[in-house]
Amino acid sequence: MVPVVDLSRRGQRLAGAFGDAARRIAASGSFLLGAETSAFEREFSAWLIVPDAVAVSSGASALQLALAALGVGPGDEVIVPAFTAVPTASAVCAVGAVPVLVDVEAETANLDGALIESARTERTKAVIVVHLYGRPADVPVTDLLVIEDAAQAHGSVGSQGRSAAVAYSFYPTKNLGGIGDGGAVVVADPELGAAVRRLRVHGMTELYVHEDISQNFRMSEVEAAWLRLALPTLRDDNRRRADIAARYREAAPHLRWPAPHPDHVYHQCVVRASDRTAFRARLAELGVGTGVHYPLAVTQQPGYQHFARTECPQAVAWAAECVSLPCFPELTDTEVDHVAQSLAGMSQ
Repeated sequence: MVPVVDLSRRGQRLAGAFGDAARRIAASGSFLLGAETSAFEREFSAWLIVPDAVAVSSGASALQLALAALGVGPGDEVIVPAFTAVPTASAVCAVGAVPVLVDVEAETANLDGALIESARTERTKAVIVVHLYGRPADVPVTDLLVIEDAAQAHGSVGSQGRSAAVAYSFYPTKNLGGIGDGGAVVVADPELGAAVRRLRVHGMTELYVHEDISQNFRMSEVEAAWLRLALPTLRDDNRRRADIAARYREAAPHLRWPAPHPDHVYHQCVVRASDRTAFRARLAELGVGTGVHYPLAVTQQPGYQHFARTECPQAVAWAAECVSLPCFPELTDTEVDHVAQSLAGMSQ
């Protein structure tokens, strides 16, 4: 079976160097907010060509801290795409604001910017644009605060442009995946960066002096060390992902693929199938593993249904039909060819 993902292959690639890093950290006695974290922040911001990156504990906390640092809180509303990983919406709830769920584009699964104005009210303060599956979404021209959820888009986006902040996740399966949870908030405004750094450590400005109310959102030194080892090969790894996806699309142009984009980094290579169960079962028979990201729109999630204000048919359709194919840089050419040949014989 060709796996949809196999983290052990990345682990084996980095294991030797990581062992040396772990011993270095253990000997230093500095396990949080030390030299590894500072070095990773410098290296990641340089890689993205942005002014600053603040390392935090997860992609969800990166979104939450970006919202909090921008002053989004109780009484505010934040526009969120109705088809995304739930943490996009839960981060809004975590700061006491209300997620306003808006439908996505049929061709891309990204937020339909044409619906933003009709969804906003006098309480709307921000919009979160999600670069789902690693495909860049359009950043809207608006007077609202814009935050980019780039949890799946390392290397396809990175400069803020019209956005106030960009949030990244380093969950192990991500293009830049860690050995545990981790995230980063990328900003251009030094004051905003300072606010995020303060909020990630209980709102402290100096030892045991707390200017803001906040919790612990620190990244460990071990996580930072792993990410430093993985970062130098990220560009090549992204190219490999794009090459794999191109091979699939070339072999099976009759299938329903998202609209292409030259900067798509294919965190997930997704195809749509009207009968997903049968489609996945047939691929499994052929020795091809698959996944589903995500089986429910946010408007369908039991804990979030009460936030739905309008129908979101495109989000529901994507949730019903999306299938994730094997697409990670350590796949062998033989495995890629097998998946491509299997897709060539599939019906929609």
